[in-house]
Amino acid sequence: MEPLQDHTIAFSGLKDGTHTFQFTLGQPFFDASGEEEWEGGNVTVDVTLDKSTSLLVANIHTTGPVALRCDHCNAPLDFPVDGTQRQIFSLLGEEQYDDDELVSLNDRAHSINLTHYIYECLRLALPIRHVHAPGQCDPEVEQVLSKLIVEHEPIPDPRWEVLKDLKNKEPKS
Repeated sequence: MEPLQDHTIAFSGLKDGTHTFQFTLGQPFFDASGEEEWEGGNVTVDVTLDKSTSLLVANIHTTGPVALRCDHCNAPLDFPVDGTQRQIFSLLGEEQYDDDELVSLNDRAHSINLTHYIYECLRLALPIRHVHAPGQCDPEVEQVLSKLIVEHEPIPDPRWEVLKDLKNKEPKS
């Protein structure tokens, strides 16, 4: 996802310690995400940035509804999201780390853009399957789907019965 200017934090002028920031994700964010299943939303992002001389620790918390389509009935669905993610930025220069949580910033960097990390937090907070609560799907679609459901008892494989007989036999002495 391309960085959005709205999610840039200039940390060079901040004193060491904890700082809080808040962003609102609206239609521009969801359009820029490139996710076809995301139709919009109104998500609040709270960022707590803990700055020290060598590290920035960003704790990202997302809450709010994301507009999707129900995977069962294809009706609009406002899915509530509540996700958290921690991202650590090293301010010590060009060291490379083998850790997804730790990102090394250039020693001349003066700001960070959190668009990608907000996107990750939101993506991980959403389940793979998006469905309405039981009884909330479109009744017309439910009626059509109920006619298409085929109920049948599986026919047991006779090989399993032979194996059960072998298992239940007492061993010979």
